[in-house]
Amino acid sequence: MSRGDVEKQRKAPKPQPSATEDRWPEVSRRFPALQRSVNAHRLVYLDTAATAQKPDGVIAAQQEYYRSFNANVHRGIHTLAEEATAAYEHCRARAAQLVAAPSPSSLVITRNATASLNMVARGLEHTLHEGDEVLLTEMEHHANLVPWIMLAQRTGIVLRHIPITDDGKLDLSKLDELLTARTRIVSLMHVSNVLGTINPVAEVAEAAHARGATVVVDAAQSVGHLPVDMVELGVDALAYSAHKCYGPMGLGFLAAKPELLDLMEPMEGGGEMINEVFLDRATWAEPPLKFEAGTPNVASAAAFPAAVDMLEEIGLEAVRRHEEELAGYALERLSSLPGLVIYGPTDPAERGGLVSFHDPEVHPHDMATLLDQAGVAVRAGHHCAQPLHRRLGVVATTRASLGVYSSKSDVDALYEGIRFARRYFNP
Repeated sequence: MSRGDVEKQRKAPKPQPSATEDRWPEVSRRFPALQRSVNAHRLVYLDTAATAQKPDGVIAAQQEYYRSFNANVHRGIHTLAEEATAAYEHCRARAAQLVAAPSPSSLVITRNATASLNMVARGLEHTLHEGDEVLLTEMEHHANLVPWIMLAQRTGIVLRHIPITDDGKLDLSKLDELLTARTRIVSLMHVSNVLGTINPVAEVAEAAHARGATVVVDAAQSVGHLPVDMVELGVDALAYSAHKCYGPMGLGFLAAKPELLDLMEPMEGGGEMINEVFLDRATWAEPPLKFEAGTPNVASAAAFPAAVDMLEEIGLEAVRRHEEELAGYALERLSSLPGLVIYGPTDPAERGGLVSFHDPEVHPHDMATLLDQAGVAVRAGHHCAQPLHRRLGVVATTRASLGVYSSKSDVDALYEGIRFARRYFNP
């Protein structure tokens, strides 16, 4: 495929979503990795929360960058450099559009959601003083815990946490007392990577803003799986990763209000992020380049718009309905297994497309190993959420997470795999 063909594809009208659910088998065929077998079984990929598989369009777009216009961005005036820069900035625009960011210039391209959250914590450090408070939740991924822990160690700020209820929801009855006159930042995940809980971000943001706090959201598990709109959520900053919404690895985004980006200090220094440099001082470029030091991952940026195109073609509302239906089916099937403990809300409308469980008969790591023998890929462990697992009273869980390529037959394979694991340990 030539560079011109890529441009034609970008400008071509997008096919409208089908009115039926017959699209899903066709969608799954776009993902070449899913056409293989594992251990003589059909691959059933249920680890999308760790990373989503990549469709043909994303793979082709990344190859096309290296084949046709491999060059650095924002630095050259030759044809390849200009084409690479155009592709990079097209990614910025599409990534901003996906989450309804204020504008492309309010979206910073990073390595991943973790880097984005670290960027906020480090960028706002100069605004915080000993005794100031940052409010998090008990269910956070380490990516939205450790940067604030490190910040507290450096500055003396106080970390507070919204507790969770026994059914895996935020206990907002504590919110008014947790938000104080010293609360400067509230940072929480949109969808839990363990519980599946869809958090009421807009409600928390409204309460936080009433106290003058800045609201940051870890949207790594929501973008690409349900419609995400920064304006509707009412947040100041939002972080997500390309690889969890069918894009390439090594690419993330921080969407933020312009005034917040103006306030933040850059985390890294070097080329591209400067205005003027002298031997003893420097000034910074305007956002977003102020935060993008060094050579970026141009190849992944060139490929990400193909993932957005696919999601828009299917329709994010349809993606959400598909994952909600499959999550409900998984809850129904797995809850029929005696003794299996499932975590998170019981209503699929209140959760994303993942289910974490603990089987008292089979250790999670043994469960994942035996499921793999049956061709079913899941994740076992603490899922980078050790404090949450302590709250749940377990060291680890097994997690099955769904995507646009998932089906009820995948859930059936998981169910049968769990039964197989139980028979293996209890013949």
